[in-house]
Amino acid sequence: MSSALSTGAVAFREARTGVLQQNQDSVIQRFRTSVDAAAVYIPRAPSRTHLQKAVSQVLAANQFQGWRVLATYGNVRASEPSADFDKLSPQLRRSVDTKRAAVFQRISTDGRPYLVVGMPITYDDGEGPRLSGVAMYLVVSQTTEQGYVDAIVSAIEHATVVALGLAVVLALLASNGVLRPVRALRRATGRMAEGHLDVRLAVRGSDELADLSQSFNHMAKALELSVAESHRLEAQARRFVADVSHELRTPLAAMSAVTDVLDGNALHVNRDTGEALRFISEGTTRLNRLVNDLMEISRFDAGVAELSLDDIDLIELVQHTLTTRGWQDRVTTRLPPSGVLRTRLDPRRIDVVMANLIGNALRHGAPPVQLAIDVSEEQAQAPWVIIQVTDNGPGIVEDAMPHIFERFYKADTTRVRSESSGLGLAITAENVRLHGGLISASNLASSGAAFTVKLPLHRDIAAADRTSTEETW
Repeated sequence: MSSALSTGAVAFREARTGVLQQNQDSVIQRFRTSVDAAAVYIPRAPSRTHLQKAVSQVLAANQFQGWRVLATYGNVRASEPSADFDKLSPQLRRSVDTKRAAVFQRISTDGRPYLVVGMPITYDDGEGPRLSGVAMYLVVSQTTEQGYVDAIVSAIEHATVVALGLAVVLALLASNGVLRPVRALRRATGRMAEGHLDVRLAVRGSDELADLSQSFNHMAKALELSVAESHRLEAQARRFVADVSHELRTPLAAMSAVTDVLDGNALHVNRDTGEALRFISEGTTRLNRLVNDLMEISRFDAGVAELSLDDIDLIELVQHTLTTRGWQDRVTTRLPPSGVLRTRLDPRRIDVVMANLIGNALRHGAPPVQLAIDVSEEQAQAPWVIIQVTDNGPGIVEDAMPHIFERFYKADTTRVRSESSGLGLAITAENVRLHGGLISASNLASSGAAFTVKLPLHRDIAAADRTSTEETW
């Protein structure tokens, strides 16, 4: 498009210059020839009659040209067919009075263009050409030439419009040819981002875009193979963990039975043997807990973990968790009265959540450890149960905060051989998500860490179940 416009502008300028320049040169040349022919009859101090004869002679030599000729000598003037001295600008007259060459000027009067030519008459007295003081002026209309220019402009405009239209069509075709594979590439990358790694591009031609499409296909194929291999290895690793955990359960059950018997006879053996038995018993218990955690993780990974929902009193469940583990005196509670928070939950999994959070605070925090349960009514149709466990310890290191719920992650690197396996918080998070809840960790403003669990409160469902049970009875 820019090329079409530029070509039209250049064509207009060259055509206009050519038409006007050719006409100007022709007029000046004819006027000079006519003035030279008439100058030989003009005396050195001509009268108005002499000037009028010179004007008539010039016009006679250029009939039917529409010329208007003027002659001046000092204050003496002559013109034919009418006086047009008003078209002679002061600048033009000064140039004619001081120069020995013809000068010209284009002017416009009442919207009509004119060419004004001034030519001084010189004489040679043997010492070179001198100005005689006589000047001849020509005023000729440029209407015809302007018509030619207007016709050329109109033709150029039409040609430019056609060329511009063709340029737009060609540009659209070219851009469409370029943008089509780009759009296809954008759609393909979007589908790949959505997980469709089998997407491929159709390769057409042999240009750079075809090379780009071919490179994309190679990349997509390599990525698909890599992801498939990664999934295979991940599935193999999960299956390995599940198989190993399952195979370990039988010997661990036997070991646990043996250690229970040995623990009963620990009082009847010597000190060294008793210490050895205690060490074996603790190791067996820890290994049994680790195997159970791995089995639970493998169920989450396989997508077979299910909820065994029951209509329970959440406050009674929490108090049972504290009582069975002997934490009543070590944990400060702020709980609603029993019977207020009845909802449908999986008692075993919620017990695991509470035990992991409170046990984590007792092991790694500092007293007082506090357990608080509230109900958030922010959403009238779906209220939340807010469970928060806080401690007064050093808190969680900021670098560890994003990884606190990851598997086998330990915020304190000095606890590599500690009793904790690093799976407790990961299992807790999975159990919370399985209930449709949320879990988060943060540091308190004063000191200590806070773990917050939000669970949906199914009041209406629990009430409906109780009503149905009562009606059955």
